[in-house]
Amino acid sequence: MSLDRNKMLNQVAREDGYWDMIIVGGGATGLGVAVDAASRGYKTLLLEQHDFSKGTSSRSTKLVHGGVRYLQQGNVSLVLEALRERGLLIQNAPHLVRNQSFIVPNYDWWEAPFYGVGMKVYDMLAGKLGLGPSKNLSVKKTLERIPTIKTDGLRGGVIYYDGQFDDSRLAVNLAQTAADHGACMLNYMKVTGLTKSGDFVDGVRVTDVLNKREMVIKSRVVINATGVFTDSVLKMDDPDAKNIIAASQGIHLVVDKKFLPGDTAIMVPHTDDGRVLFAVPWNNKVIIGTTDTAIENIELEPKALEEEVEFILKHAKKYLTEEIKREDVRSVFAGLRPLVKAGDDKSTSSLSRDHTLIVSMTGLVTITGGKWTTYRKMAQDTVDQASTVAGLNHKKCITENLRIHGWLKNIDKSDDLHPYGSDKVGIQKLVKERPELGEKLHERLPYIKAEVVWVTSQEMAMTVEDTLSRRMRALLLDAKASVDMAPETARLMAEVLGKDESWINQQIYEYNEIAKDYIV
Repeated sequence: MSLDRNKMLNQVAREDGYWDMIIVGGGATGLGVAVDAASRGYKTLLLEQHDFSKGTSSRSTKLVHGGVRYLQQGNVSLVLEALRERGLLIQNAPHLVRNQSFIVPNYDWWEAPFYGVGMKVYDMLAGKLGLGPSKNLSVKKTLERIPTIKTDGLRGGVIYYDGQFDDSRLAVNLAQTAADHGACMLNYMKVTGLTKSGDFVDGVRVTDVLNKREMVIKSRVVINATGVFTDSVLKMDDPDAKNIIAASQGIHLVVDKKFLPGDTAIMVPHTDDGRVLFAVPWNNKVIIGTTDTAIENIELEPKALEEEVEFILKHAKKYLTEEIKREDVRSVFAGLRPLVKAGDDKSTSSLSRDHTLIVSMTGLVTITGGKWTTYRKMAQDTVDQASTVAGLNHKKCITENLRIHGWLKNIDKSDDLHPYGSDKVGIQKLVKERPELGEKLHERLPYIKAEVVWVTSQEMAMTVEDTLSRRMRALLLDAKASVDMAPETARLMAEVLGKDESWINQQIYEYNEIAKDYIV
């Protein structure tokens, strides 16, 4: 079914009893919980303060991976869980998740045997859900796959396989999947407080950001799945609650394909700050990242710091033959990781990526930490726990083999509409009815006008930024091109939403303000 915000609002207005579960937060975790709860048959409502996956969940490295880094840290259980989830995700959303080859270049004599053995362990842990065996490559074979890698001192490489995906497209598909199973999904609904019956949380106070209406909605259990904003919801429950989130910022630079032609990614296992650095082909561009910077100030639109940009440019220079200059960067985007504090650990790169599930004395259920790859397992654990807190009949989780909205097995990667999966036919139908909608919005990017109409009418895109950043990935792929696309995008959206000229102008202005921070 389509994500129709007005219909969903009416559904909430008509509901005068209790929801089984209210989920606060529409990132990967909250969306996963909504899919799990709704597919079990619980009456489910999800509330997101901005747009689905606006925060961390649209700003990842676009990898569905076991996490080679966690293997280094000895966290085998997390790697095992992630590798299993990676395998399930490829089966459940084949239109968005695919097999990606990576090469670890070797410049020291010990690296080939060391990383070779590490990757063999990785293969072994993946078992029958593995994507292909890792192996050592000669210098010649390494250069065939990555012609732009520095040859000075190169001894070869180790090739291994992981998954790659489109994060915010998957988020939209999860919102649709939850809706397909009867969940009510609403963006731009800011939870401003919790309501209690005695000492027990029994609902939320909400403001509809788009039309400034306030309401109180009741539920048998409230789930806090707000990522880096976890602490603010915990404080709504208990003003004296201790902060549990240590936010860490990671940025990515996006450059043209010429810096890394071919379809093999590079993985550098050890940078100056102890992080893994990736250069990955994505949507006909290359994403390079990421950094790890502890952040005090948690905001919805984090900005890349000057030293982070320098850090990535400096490390890219060590491995690529052609130096990436600032003017080569098409876009820079920053995201915050919701890492859970472990005592007084100062370094965020060593904090665990395991997820943390907490039930407060008041019955508020909080799920935080974790990573995109394990969103489904996090959701399963959360709904198991929440159904107990709510006193609901226990129903079995069915998401392990649940096809995600848009599921399409055989897709043509060269077709620009392939990320829509089975919904692609809807967009093609629009073009048939109105041929002018087949025109591209910008020569440097693959997006057409029909996509704007589709995401506005079917995927709850409410602003130009929702459309150009998360439904289509223009802002992340080429920020300047996306600015050029904004006026036409606003006009097409206004047509669908029944908005006037002043809305169009306001949207263009707001979009330009956001896009500034994506241009280096």
